[in-house]
Amino acid sequence: MKEQLEAIHSAAKQALDACSDVKTLEQIRVQYLGKKGALTGILKQMGKLSAEERPAMGQLANQVRSDIEQALADKQQKLSERLLKEKLEAETVDITLPGKETKIGSMHPLHIVEQEIREIFLGLGFSVADGPEVEYDYYNFEALNLPPDHPARDTQDTFYITNNILLRTQTSSVQVHVMENQKPPIRIISPGRVYRSDAVDATHSPLFHQVEGLVVDKGITMADLKGTLELLMQRLYGEECKIRLRPHHFPFTEPSAEVDIICFHCHGEGCRLCKGEGYIELLGAGMVHPKILEGCGIDSSVYSGFAFGLGLERIAMRRYNIGDMRLLFENDYRFLEQF
Repeated sequence: MKEQLEAIHSAAKQALDACSDVKTLEQIRVQYLGKKGALTGILKQMGKLSAEERPAMGQLANQVRSDIEQALADKQQKLSERLLKEKLEAETVDITLPGKETKIGSMHPLHIVEQEIREIFLGLGFSVADGPEVEYDYYNFEALNLPPDHPARDTQDTFYITNNILLRTQTSSVQVHVMENQKPPIRIISPGRVYRSDAVDATHSPLFHQVEGLVVDKGITMADLKGTLELLMQRLYGEECKIRLRPHHFPFTEPSAEVDIICFHCHGEGCRLCKGEGYIELLGAGMVHPKILEGCGIDSSVYSGFAFGLGLERIAMRRYNIGDMRLLFENDYRFLEQF
């Protein structure tokens, strides 16, 4: 047994001297000191020795184990130091080199315009109201004076989830929620995503954004509406911006108007961009229909109000002279980095 222990000791030392990596080092440890290792196998035979031989062999076996463990620890330290040195050499940083430029993101053009509109109306004493994008048919249509047989309810125009639940086609539904739960005076804007079953092209998308406004109070007139919209457009496009109201029909306002702004290209003289009109259509507005006020529990003989709705994409496209709405949704870095 003595010869076997000395042979194991010698073989382990030779293997450790030749070892050059941590993986091999672990294999050597298992080979000689593991549960099924060479030294463990010898120790299991100690019971076969006589009482006189056992102490001497036990002492020698413990010495061999101790030597191998110490040699393993020394080798482990050397390998760790070598690996650390190699890593430090590989990761050396030349502090005299110029630093790498950190690219900082910026706000999306739609978000820029929305934030500006929010700030304008917050300064006018409005508050911001939010509502569900998945809406009941009642709030999206019926409460806005759009009866069940109205063409806007056609499944070709609207994303229906069930016969009674749909993706909202306008943020006007938020106005109904507010009027049902808040007594006048009311001054709110309701920005958010809306959905319509439109084919994607340069001016249409099945998903787009609106900012709608609502004011309900005593003595509200069309003059208040016109003054509010003039201020909004002048803040967005400059003090020289002019607006024009044209009679129109919306089921939820009476009277109603299309709101145009003076053409940026020809300044009202008429050109190809504005199709000779001198003005460009931008949003719809009007006085809140008395039927809608009454449906929300507001006395239309005491209170009146105005409402307007504008497409955020259209505002941004006019603001930044963007010719194709799809650019706002494609996330092309070459486009977005301009903002």
